[in-house]
Amino acid sequence: MASARTTLPARLLSAARTVHESTGFERAARAGFAVNGLLHVLMGVLAISVATGAGNAGDDDDPAGAIHAIADTPGGFVLVWVIAAGLACLALWLLLESVLGHLVRGEVRSGLLVAAKAVAYGALAVPAVTIGLGGRVESDDDVREISAFLVQTPIGIVVLGLAGLAVIGIGVYFVVKGVRRTFLDDIRTPSGSVGKAVTVLGTVGYIAKGVALTAVGVLLIITAVTVDPAEAAGLDGALRSVAELPFGAALLVLIGLGLIAYGLYCGVRARRATL
Repeated sequence: MASARTTLPARLLSAARTVHESTGFERAARAGFAVNGLLHVLMGVLAISVATGAGNAGDDDDPAGAIHAIADTPGGFVLVWVIAAGLACLALWLLLESVLGHLVRGEVRSGLLVAAKAVAYGALAVPAVTIGLGGRVESDDDVREISAFLVQTPIGIVVLGLAGLAVIGIGVYFVVKGVRRTFLDDIRTPSGSVGKAVTVLGTVGYIAKGVALTAVGVLLIITAVTVDPAEAAGLDGALRSVAELPFGAALLVLIGLGLIAYGLYCGVRARRATL
C-alpha cells in the first residue's frame, strides 16, 4: 500500500505528460490561439466603429462584445462553443506546461508565468460559455459591481488599487514585449518578407494591447483614489474613455488597428507556435 501511495504522483505526472504531448491536444491548443486571434480582430473592428461613430451604442469592444457579435450571426452559437472549447484547451495545455515543463524542473518563475497565462485564457473562455448557454455578459457592469463592493472598506480600496497596478504591470509587459520583439521567441518566425510582416504585426499588436490594458489599470486606480465605482470599467469602458480624450478618436482607431494586428499575429502563432 505504501509503495502504491509513493508511485501515485509519478503515475499522475506520467498520465499528464502523455496527454500534454498528444497530437490532438496540441492541435486543440493551437486552435485556442486562432480563436483568440479572431476575438482580437473583432475587438479591433468594434473599437474602430466606436471611434468613427459607425457602431451601435450597445456594442462593447472587449472580448465579451466580440463573442456577442459572433453569437448574433447565423449559426454563431456553434462558433461561440468552438471558441470556448479552443480557449479552454489552450488554458489546460498551458497549465500542464507550467507543471510539467517548468515547476517539475524547478523553474518556478517561468512556471508561474505560464500558469498566469493559463488563467488568462481560461478567463476568456468563461464569457464564451455564458453566452453559449444563452446568457449575457456585461464586462463593465461586472467591474463596477466588484468595485462598488471593494470600496466599502479601506482594505477593499487597497485591493482595488493593487489590482489596477497589476493590470498596468501586465500592460507594460505587453508594450515591452512588443518593443523588444521577444514575442518572436514564441513562434518559428517565417523567413523573408513574410517574417518581416509577422514581426510588424506582433510589434504593433503587443504595443496596442499593452496600451489598452494600461488604460484599464489607470481607471481602476482612479476608482480606488476617488472611491467612485462609476469610474471603474473593463476594457470596453477604458477604450471609450480613450475616445473622449483630445484626438482620442484617432488614438482609438490606432489601438483598434493594433488589436487587429495582434489578432492576425495570433493567427500566425496558431500555426507556428513553439509548443
